[in-house]
Amino acid sequence: MSTQEKVRWGILGAARINQQLMPAIVAAKNSQLIAIASRREGAAAATLEQYAPDVDHVRIYNDPAELLKDPEIQAVYIPLASEDHAQWTLRAIEQGKHVLCEKPIALTVADIEKIELAAAKHQVLVMEGFMYRFHPQHQRIQEIINSGAIGEVRSVRTCFAYPMQPARLYRIERSIEQGGGAMWDIGCYAIHAARFYFGDTAQAVTAMAKHNAHGADISSSGVIDFGEGRYAQFNFSFEHARRAEYEIIGTKGGLKCHNVWAKADEKPTISWQNEAGEIQIESLEFANHFELEIEHFCECVLNKQVPKLSLEDAKTNCQIIIAALDSVAQGKTIQLD
Repeated sequence: MSTQEKVRWGILGAARINQQLMPAIVAAKNSQLIAIASRREGAAAATLEQYAPDVDHVRIYNDPAELLKDPEIQAVYIPLASEDHAQWTLRAIEQGKHVLCEKPIALTVADIEKIELAAAKHQVLVMEGFMYRFHPQHQRIQEIINSGAIGEVRSVRTCFAYPMQPARLYRIERSIEQGGGAMWDIGCYAIHAARFYFGDTAQAVTAMAKHNAHGADISSSGVIDFGEGRYAQFNFSFEHARRAEYEIIGTKGGLKCHNVWAKADEKPTISWQNEAGEIQIESLEFANHFELEIEHFCECVLNKQVPKLSLEDAKTNCQIIIAALDSVAQGKTIQLD
């Protein structure tokens, strides 16, 4: 594949997620790493040396704004702090760059609407980075549901958690309003996964949470009402043992995704039970959802296709997140428009 058939990438930030995304950009068949920037002196070069030591001729910028001016870069990946996502996505769009932004793409629906308008004006593609959606295990789960094996989906339960490590304490040392806490970090996964098998028909949200002295949520649980007796229960925490799973219960049976965040070297497993009580366990092929995400986005850029995860999807997810936060703050169920 020639360089002309590859999307040329710049990375805005030296965050830890580069451990997964940088090698994915390098390995993807239709992408090429051009540059990385960080406002922290030496961080960009150190990140490149750590996660892509064999890649030559990658430009280093000490100012993300300078990277955005690089005419060779077609797309940027934004792994900055959650509260910085919207402003840097807009700045990248204004420079004519396509954008893959880590979740959450913004902390308000209004900011996502601004991004949507700017992307249309500058004719660029923008996608929120929920990498897990590109793993084939979720396609297989959808196939099982479509086959009718578990009947009509009536409830979904999602659980995402990991014990907070000292190196990550900065994530809970600022308030939710400033982008801190569990909701913006892992809660958005729990809500995104809970929504997927019901569509965008959420009617109300009820939630509760534990907060620390900084005003950051540490643990949270809640219910999304999708109407007609269909409910999604979500749970996420920085105080629980590591979990990344969801369970779907239908009118005839149920199924479970045991590791939503399955890494490239982790064998994905799903299990399901039909009306007769027969239990099936399937071990699927290894897959790198980060690499598949990059390849998908590049394909959309090269062929002018609509990304799998739309900005409409991002707005809906943000709306439910805000409703959950409001429910906690007000101590009541929040009705959705």
